[in-house]
Amino acid sequence: MNDDRLDALLAALAHRGRRRMLDLLSTAPGMSVKALASHFSMSRIGVLKHLEVLEKTELVISQKRGRTRHLYFNPVPIQLLRDRWTTEYSAFFVERVTDIKERAEQRTQEEEEHRSA
Repeated sequence: MNDDRLDALLAALAHRGRRRMLDLLSTAPGMSVKALASHFSMSRIGVLKHLEVLEKTELVISQKRGRTRHLYFNPVPIQLLRDRWTTEYSAFFVERVTDIKERAEQRTQEEEEHRSA
């Protein structure tokens, strides 16, 4: 995932209303725009603007059937984000935790040796 896509994804997820939309779509796949808009006090145009942001980041996929647009949550971009951060930074934290564990074990061993001496 390149930096521009990452920035767009994080910006899309930063808005509370858009996160709520994703929550609703994850529990009710195929919801229409009208049904989704009914959960918000903003205008339908406002909902459409937020959906545009979510569709650009591929968090929402829409399918048009007749005059109705059905919306689906796509978790793949979030999984890619998770993979990027956990893969890249997990080694850093594993090293730190291992170091702490080794130091604690060494200190415990030294204290035990000191007590038995």
